[in-house]
Amino acid sequence: MERLAKSPLALVGTLVLSGAIGGALVLGVQALTAGSDGEQDDKAIGQVVRDYVLENPELLPEAMKRLQERESGKAVAANRAAIFEPYSGAWEGNPSGDVTVSVWMDYACGYCRASLPMIARLMAEDPRVRIVYRELPVLSEGSRVAARWGLAAAEQGKFKPFHTALYSAGQLSEASIASAAASAGLDTARAEQAIGSERVEEEVARNLDTAGKLGVTGTPSWVIGDQVISGMVPYEVLKQAVEASRTKAK
Repeated sequence: MERLAKSPLALVGTLVLSGAIGGALVLGVQALTAGSDGEQDDKAIGQVVRDYVLENPELLPEAMKRLQERESGKAVAANRAAIFEPYSGAWEGNPSGDVTVSVWMDYACGYCRASLPMIARLMAEDPRVRIVYRELPVLSEGSRVAARWGLAAAEQGKFKPFHTALYSAGQLSEASIASAAASAGLDTARAEQAIGSERVEEEVARNLDTAGKLGVTGTPSWVIGDQVISGMVPYEVLKQAVEASRTKAK
């Protein structure tokens, strides 16, 4: 969560950048700062900003929302490969899709399980979409174990059957992971070598680091175009984000 700047001028800057500011405040600040500076001016500006915000409190949430969206867009642009390039076979949909939906998930997350029908619907209704799955094990140590197995399955080209089987099992446990691995037809020896490997551990660490840069703290989360969307959202939100990304790319 972004914090409000303590400096009056910084707060004005936030409001200006967000597009939420009114002309009256700009003019008032300009009048106070024209041809002078100093502590007295800062106090006067602070009073103008305070009065304006108190009279228009609805502006602050919108201003901060727009600022957060702006900052999220910058973070996405700086980390595109870590967001949209899949780890081995951890993807599905159109390999040449014009829009990639990056899904950040945890196998212990019930909302992630509940989102699977939405993802299936999105691919069915929009054959130009590619889905990339990013392991984000934040809920438990069991989540980290499951994430490593998911990446091992991706290396064997069996991510989707493992992914589906493990979520279908309900309760995450060693037994459900083993069952999902067997159901997906994983080569167990290869998988066990992979889950203890440096490359798999680096992928998990990279995902956690990238999530922090994006402001993602929970699952499921979605990155579509330059939008970062948190939580279990209605299907229409995802569909609109896909269309917005497609339109912006034209």
